[in-house]
Amino acid sequence: MKLTKKRSAFFAFLHRLRFIRRWGLMRNTEVENNQEHSLDVAFIVHNLGVLHNINGGAVDVNRLAVFAMYHDVSEIFTGDMPTPIKYFHPTLRSLYGDVERLAQEKLLRTLPKELQAIYEPILLGQMTEEEAKLVKAADTLAAFMKCAIEKQAGNGEFNEAYESILKKLHAMELPAVEQFLDLYMEPLTASLDTLNYSSLEE
Repeated sequence: MKLTKKRSAFFAFLHRLRFIRRWGLMRNTEVENNQEHSLDVAFIVHNLGVLHNINGGAVDVNRLAVFAMYHDVSEIFTGDMPTPIKYFHPTLRSLYGDVERLAQEKLLRTLPKELQAIYEPILLGQMTEEEAKLVKAADTLAAFMKCAIEKQAGNGEFNEAYESILKKLHAMELPAVEQFLDLYMEPLTASLDTLNYSSLEE
């Protein structure tokens, strides 16, 4: 197949995800960027999907992971707008949603036309309601894990965020989320020596 574009900026833009810093309004002991975050969300939603299917769901876990990989690509153009600002007022959230959509469409147009139909549902987040809930849950879990790590490091800046995000997770009423919290959260803040010792003992 002959492609209409000889050169595409698609991966040049994706590469720039690593320059988008998250949690910009807060003091961080460990800086996190959007590329790292996107991979974390992909890891998490794949596992959430597995747990969800064990509980009677029927989602494609690999499809979920791909949606998660691309879920923040609009921020290549917009930057990471802090949550308190994004949700400050319904009008602002609606306007920001429009901007996100325009940014997603801009990235899509960097691809050759022959590839755009394949990437359009991914870049524009065209998920089922069930898929969207799981990706949102994974995104929220990634934020919660970040808060837990910051708290463990003695950074009280994240105490309120930890509590509010935990409430959001419970409010989702998803068995897979509760199982994820039970399975993985306690070891997350353990030292490497503790993890190695525990792994040998089990």
